[in-house]
Amino acid sequence: MSTPRDRSPRDPRRPSSSARSRRGPGPRSTDPKGRPRPAPEAARRRGGAGTPPSRAAAPPRRPSGGEPVSPLRRKFRRSDPGPRIKVALGILVAVLLVFGGRLVQIQGFEAASYAEEASDLRLSTIDIPTFRGDITDASGRPFAMSVEVRTVFVDPAEVREEQREEVVRELSGRFDLPAEEVEAKLDATVDGEPSRYEVVARKVSQAEWRELDALDLQGVSSERDYKRVYPEETGAANLIGFVGSEGYGLEGLEAVLDQTLAGEAGKQQVEVGRGGTRIPMVGGLASEPVPGRTVRLTLDQDLQWYAQQAITERAEELEAEAGTVVVMNRDAEIRAMASYPTYDQNDFGSSTPEQRRNGAVADAFEPGSTNKAITAAAALEEGVTTPDTVYTVPYSVKRYDQVFRDSHEHPTQRLTLNGIMATSSNVGTIQVAEQLGEERMHEYLRRFGFGRPTGLDLPGENAGVLTDPADWSGTHLPSVSFGHGLSVNAVQLAGVYATIANDGVRTEPTLVAGTVGEEGDFAAAPEAARERVVSADTAADLRLMLEGVTGEAGTAQGARIDGYRVGGKTGTANRIDPETGSYEGGGYVSSFVGMAPIDDPELIVLVVLHGPQEEYYGGEAATPVFTDVMSFALSTMRVPPTGTEPPQLRLEE
Repeated sequence: MSTPRDRSPRDPRRPSSSARSRRGPGPRSTDPKGRPRPAPEAARRRGGAGTPPSRAAAPPRRPSGGEPVSPLRRKFRRSDPGPRIKVALGILVAVLLVFGGRLVQIQGFEAASYAEEASDLRLSTIDIPTFRGDITDASGRPFAMSVEVRTVFVDPAEVREEQREEVVRELSGRFDLPAEEVEAKLDATVDGEPSRYEVVARKVSQAEWRELDALDLQGVSSERDYKRVYPEETGAANLIGFVGSEGYGLEGLEAVLDQTLAGEAGKQQVEVGRGGTRIPMVGGLASEPVPGRTVRLTLDQDLQWYAQQAITERAEELEAEAGTVVVMNRDAEIRAMASYPTYDQNDFGSSTPEQRRNGAVADAFEPGSTNKAITAAAALEEGVTTPDTVYTVPYSVKRYDQVFRDSHEHPTQRLTLNGIMATSSNVGTIQVAEQLGEERMHEYLRRFGFGRPTGLDLPGENAGVLTDPADWSGTHLPSVSFGHGLSVNAVQLAGVYATIANDGVRTEPTLVAGTVGEEGDFAAAPEAARERVVSADTAADLRLMLEGVTGEAGTAQGARIDGYRVGGKTGTANRIDPETGSYEGGGYVSSFVGMAPIDDPELIVLVVLHGPQEEYYGGEAATPVFTDVMSFALSTMRVPPTGTEPPQLRLEE
């Protein structure tokens, strides 16, 4: 008899022997070896015969982790791992084939293309400065020139620690920089890495750079650049102009001729570090710089300087607002073009626009009596008068509602055309113009160059005003005949007298003789346009009339020059006050324009003074400057003295 502890408790899942005997015969619950036989599938699905209902709904056993295990997972665990390994290997092989194919494509077939794209990401193209051509006078003396200079920079990554103190001392001392500023450049970083390019000074002379370079300071280097230099005391600032800090022409001929002078910058590839830092001289040279061409002008530097001094002194003496001197030969090649006020091109930043303006083309004015030469030339050419035709000339005449007078009161005179020109009679000139008529008067003004650009293409040019005769009033022809009611610039007016000196053939004014290349090759500028305005006979008659102006009875006796026959014309015109739009309070424009030698003219000199005080008649204010400049010009150009005697002109009846 067993004790309670010797008995094993009955497994509630096993039926008792009595229960098994009651169920009768059925499938054996054990296999031949006595191991429990699994229940048939159907029995398992039903919960099994004789199994209590609660057993049929019991959940599957939990693994040791406590989570339930699905039947599919149990089946998969028991399945063969071979297929799974094959699938994984297949996927891996496919991925490797894709990556391998792409690698072959990049490194094999498209290697050059990708290398180029990668290079583009770190390389940049910069301009290499080129030599800007000089601007010279007719004999090659410079009005503007370029000199090679240096841009000094440091590469902080290359500066040696043992030289750092010396680098700071030398750079700060030589370029007048605070030591702290230089130290900041040496410590400069980009994205946490040392900078490779920090500019210390620009426009450093070659001599200064050679001294610094001789110290052999590691990390201190330079790049080539050019600086524009204007020789002092050339007197051509208002004409030549200047270039800006970027090297482009901003005013004057520097701007007009910029494309010719500038040349073409070279191209250099440089590596760009992190944050855009430029590392010089890493890339290759893409293209060589092409130097600009030197421009040779028709000017004479000595004469230009002298003309500038003469107009400056006279303008300041008479407290004039502005003044101009233009010197040209009979082919209208300009030998000098001076303007007052002026400025220093090397310090243009401290000048005003008024000081920089080129008054020879920018200032339009009424020509006054200098215009009488056109009236006389047109009347002679059209055959309506002769030099000896006599006119009855009172002191004043009335046309419509306006009274016209001569400059000085006089009794009625009997003057020839020669006499009208010599005494500069307004009333006599009106009579000649009325013989000519409005249409023909206007036509000759146009043919002599009024009302149209000079062709010089200088900045700020004012082509003046010449209205169409259809718009003229009843008093317009009388006014225009002696130089009122229209406006011109100084070059236009000088060109009129060059045409008379050139036997009646007008040549468009020119300033540029040609260009000179790097090898010294000279390319002449295109020939200026030429057109006949009046006959040679008309021009010859008119030259004698102009000589009479400097004679005993003329208004410009002060224009005489020893040894030379001189002819010209004075001009005194009212100025319009821009504030009121009337002549009242506007002051005067005084001028004189003449030529020498009159028997074979070589040079024309025009002098204009705007708003002179006290002396304002052209014969008094402007003629002394003409005599001074013309005398110097004849000497400088080595024009031989006149070899003929002036004829006696009949001035009155």
